[in-house]
Amino acid sequence: MIIHKASDVYGISREIPINYVSRAGIDDVFKSNLNREKHIVVFGSSKQGKTSLRKKCLSAEDYIVIHCSNKWNLEDINSNILKRAGYELTQSTKKTTSGKYKIIASLKTLIPIGTAGLKAEAERGFQKEIITNELELDVEDVNDIISALNAMEFKKIILLEDFHYLPIEVQRDFSIALKAFHENSNFCFIVVGVWLDENRLIIHNGDLTGRIVSINADKWNKDQLLEVIEEGEKLLNISFSEDFKRDLLSSCYDNVYIVQEACYLACLLNEIKETQIELREIDNEIRLDIIVKLIVDQQSGRYNSFITNFSDGFQSTLLEMYKWLLYPVLISNTDQLERGIKYSDIRKIIATKHPKGDELNPGNITQALKSTASLQITKGIQPIILDYDETNLRLHVVDRGFLIWLNLQNRAELLELAGLPNN
Repeated sequence: MIIHKASDVYGISREIPINYVSRAGIDDVFKSNLNREKHIVVFGSSKQGKTSLRKKCLSAEDYIVIHCSNKWNLEDINSNILKRAGYELTQSTKKTTSGKYKIIASLKTLIPIGTAGLKAEAERGFQKEIITNELELDVEDVNDIISALNAMEFKKIILLEDFHYLPIEVQRDFSIALKAFHENSNFCFIVVGVWLDENRLIIHNGDLTGRIVSINADKWNKDQLLEVIEEGEKLLNISFSEDFKRDLLSSCYDNVYIVQEACYLACLLNEIKETQIELREIDNEIRLDIIVKLIVDQQSGRYNSFITNFSDGFQSTLLEMYKWLLYPVLISNTDQLERGIKYSDIRKIIATKHPKGDELNPGNITQALKSTASLQITKGIQPIILDYDETNLRLHVVDRGFLIWLNLQNRAELLELAGLPNN
């Protein structure tokens, strides 16, 4: 019998969970598109298995990872691609047509010292570094980036993690560059982001239609989540009660993170730290409601901070649109929030309470909705909690833990926290 730690089976891990479950329509679609010479976009809510998906389906040697930052521009993305590919970058003395300095991209190789007089030193590992390739580039020019990668015969997939952290204008700039990568090279990208809009990159650049494949990693059905629980049971030689499993699946909002954490806490409460020698029946008296509350309460400070910071907006304004965007979120039931709040409903709800009423310009609401992700990133709210789907015109909660947390809160107190009316 192989002994596994409970923390390696259930809960959140940096590695692929050993009770990993492949999902039809997600894992198979991801794998089948890896060799189609199309870019792949993996999207979904936070903690829904996006990172585990690519780690499971790809070998570490097949790709390089670039973790995006909210402070980056297109130049920073391209520079990091070159660096992860193996180039060393230094600033040139020459400038581009835009007035910025070019960069010198160098490939360096260690070779053993092989002269007869230094043979003994070479055998002991003495080496010297030589430059095998050196290019002067405009790092903003996608054509120069393609040339540099071709020069080193680069063959790996380029994976952009946390793409949603990038400022919106940078996402647009890179979406334009992505078309050039598709048409002028064989390089393929995997873009990973927290949103629920299948066409996010196509909105930024319509020319990407037909050139990218979008995979919704947010989708978990009850059978798949039950399989996650049962695979863990086998690995730990334990058995949860049918009531526990049924109640967990009905209260987790299809969130694999909640399922994993709840099972882990149930193990800890029953002092199960590793695989049991004999089958262990888990106590039927476990209070699942208490376990789920413990999980979401860990994020309570972050969620309260989100409400106060988001309501403040980028700066103080007369209309206070970001505060008012929270109003329909804080008064809607969780079923409505799961589906996403339609733009038309947002307008109607805000108009009933906003000082401007029906005179409120719809353009102000639209502009604020389009900037929901940018505001959260600017405020350091990571992972983000709200995101606006411009394709389907819906405001989504992309942190499912927030839905459960909302269900356990006094809504009147949350409205007061945001400075909104409660009547």
